Amino acid sequence: VALCVLGCSLVLAVSGFYSARDDVVELNPSNFNKEVVQSDSLWLIEFYAPWCGHCQSLTADWKKAATALKGIVKVGAVDADQHKSLGSQYGVRGFPTIKIFGANKNKPDDFQGGRTSQAIVEGAMTALRSLVKERLSGKSGGSDYSRGGGGGGGGSTKDVVELTDDNFDRLVMEGDAVWLVEFFAPWCGHCKSLEPEWAAAASAVQEQTKGKVRLGAVDATIHQGVSSRYGVRGFPTIKVFRKGEEPEDYQGGRSRGDIIARALDLFSDNAVPPELMEILSEDSLKTCVDSQLCVIAVLPHILDTGASGRKSYLEVVMKMADKYKKKMWGWLWTEGGAQMELENALGIGGFGYPAMAAINARKMKYALLKGSFSDSGIHEFLRDLSMGRGSTSTVGEGAWPKITTVAPWDGKDGELPAEEEYDLSDVDLDDVFEKTEL
Repeated sequence: VALCVLGCSLVLAVSGFYSARDDVVELNPSNFNKEVVQSDSLWLIEFYAPWCGHCQSLTADWKKAATALKGIVKVGAVDADQHKSLGSQYGVRGFPTIKIFGANKNKPDDFQGGRTSQAIVEGAMTALRSLVKERLSGKSGGSDYSRGGGGGGGGSTKDVVELTDDNFDRLVMEGDAVWLVEFFAPWCGHCKSLEPEWAAAASAVQEQTKGKVRLGAVDATIHQGVSSRYGVRGFPTIKVFRKGEEPEDYQGGRSRGDIIARALDLFSDNAVPPELMEILSEDSLKTCVDSQLCVIAVLPHILDTGASGRKSYLEVVMKMADKYKKKMWGWLWTEGGAQMELENALGIGGFGYPAMAAINARKMKYALLKGSFSDSGIHEFLRDLSMGRGSTSTVGEGAWPKITTVAPWDGKDGELPAEEEYDLSDVDLDDVFEKTEL
């Protein structure tokens, strides 16, 4: 994650980066679907925050690139500090974040190039060539199906589960997932407007919750049995289904950002805390590679804290893992001195235990906990990271350091190494030391 340092002196001075005079299209929840999702164009979009210093530095190059790409690639910008739902929908965690919206507008790619106008233009042209190549091969990112003339708006509905009188109980009532179910009618105008939002939200929720929260749709004009069972009278009607509980009416907004936010809240309410694993070998880092962010705690040696002290530290970390469980981060710990190359790569350097680092494995950037190793200190650290604040450094030389294979902690107090005893009964001291005459 590109984490940005908050510059208080600049917050008041900067309210927006782009104007109608620029070739950068200002995007927001009101025009994003029409301008981007329903568009056949390739879009390069910056998600920024006005207070972010890195975003301010990027502005001139972004405008210059937009002018160079005019008529070829669309270049846009979203104030994700103001429009948090739009940033959340596309997994924006730090600023600036640049995404490429190509064939599948619901699953954009992260821009991996440099932040100069030249690098931005080159990255855009590379993405454009890939898009054209896909179209030549017959691939497309359009809708998989549409609701009988329902005006899908370009959003792929492949992650929306079609529910019927026959499969509803098996999938929804007997399954372990939490469900958001839309009851619709093909002729309903509001349903047609909701369709692309529902489809986009379904894809994002499927990915971010690993299928623990699902979005489904019931054509209530065909499947009248299940619709009447739940008292559906108007369209669209959205209900929340949890296993073993009575369904409840969905009370949130109808934009994809609102739907995703509610789904993630449901996931958080029902998700189990992530596992806190000890770093024992190279395999332990797999959770970092698979997670958007990985939190690593480096605890004092067992001889310094004993089992009770170590368990207290682990309880603090596990409490924070539970608090941030809907982020689906990875959580690891190691004993100070057990993984020295990792410590050195994270700037911990063998002292100052307990310590904590949060790592973005994709960008190989990390941030260090500067405050106290406590509920409040760690919460403030992680909250700032979630909001795109905090300074970052590169992990080592930009690659994972060597991980030493170690035995797992047995949960017990440490033991000092036994001192070797010597039997002096057979030693003739007269042969060892010469007598000294006075």
